[in-house]
Amino acid sequence: MSRKPVAKKHARSRQRPPAPTAGNNKEGAGTQPSGVGQEVRQGVQWVTVDEDNDDQRVDNFLMSRLRGVPRSIIYRIVRKGEVRVNKGRVKPDTRLRAGDTVRIPPIVRKEKPEQVKPGSRVQGVMEAAVIFENEQMLVVNKPSGIAVHGGSGLSFGLIEVLRSARPDSRFLELVHRLDRDTSGLVMIAKKRSALRYLQDELRQKRVRKFYHALVAGSWPEGVGRVNEPLLRYEMPNGERRVRVDKAGKESLTTFWCLERFQGYTLVEASPVTGRTHQIRVHSAWAGHPIAGDDKYMDEVSMKAFRSIGGQRLMLHARALEFRLPGSDEPMRLEAPYDEAFERVLRTLGARKTGSEK
Repeated sequence: MSRKPVAKKHARSRQRPPAPTAGNNKEGAGTQPSGVGQEVRQGVQWVTVDEDNDDQRVDNFLMSRLRGVPRSIIYRIVRKGEVRVNKGRVKPDTRLRAGDTVRIPPIVRKEKPEQVKPGSRVQGVMEAAVIFENEQMLVVNKPSGIAVHGGSGLSFGLIEVLRSARPDSRFLELVHRLDRDTSGLVMIAKKRSALRYLQDELRQKRVRKFYHALVAGSWPEGVGRVNEPLLRYEMPNGERRVRVDKAGKESLTTFWCLERFQGYTLVEASPVTGRTHQIRVHSAWAGHPIAGDDKYMDEVSMKAFRSIGGQRLMLHARALEFRLPGSDEPMRLEAPYDEAFERVLRTLGARKTGSEK
């Protein structure tokens, strides 16, 4: 076999930092549904900017403090001078500094209905999936079938579950995203400064992502990269899809063959750009769709995959290489496959061994 070995460094720094002051953040404190939201009027707030909000724009600071308030209202109160920083008027793009005092005027807002709280079982599953954590961030090996955030008919996703499991956490935000059916590594920032740092690293292409994908057919030896523009579009039913189109955005994925099976190939795919469904569409364009992909795999191939016990999209965010916020220490993390992924590989491996006898 030529499958790449798992890296030795499974950094698992699970020491908890001192708990921040409770009550500063209500995010993730889910409860049972209560029906229709109510209008609430909040008095004048005087907020001191902490180091985590240093260099944040005024409008973004207000939107994070006044969740649920329309953007138009936030810009109106800033324009009218009702928002003051150190007693002076500001513009929406004014940058805040640690220690600044921000006056937020009374706001009437309609609170959203309280959401269903993720159960203790799913909270436990997500906490057990944390493979690295320090004071700045954490990394989760997300299970397939769980969205990274709620919406589109989902009551909650990975980030809501983590917020619910950690009610004292003042800040938890996704650094990047994975498709719902893709498993593997997801970074979550625990401080705004870490979020800014990691997202800038992503924009500068200094974070390297490595995915393992089981694709249909025998991946050609000569295809080591797919550089085709991708365009997002909607199906008549509103479903989001992506296709190769010259009117789309520049997109590049590199591929490396890891292991060949009868009718399938395990490849490593590394997206240089970060487009929606990039690896899935580039694989399908090359003539080798990812096994179990109900969006880009034809029905005959899907039926054949199901016949060997395939139950999930065979795409896994296997490894991340990045520098830690705050220290710039280089880090490589790897996430093992789940049982469903491993079971398909075992089945194919047994068939390959049998055919070689």
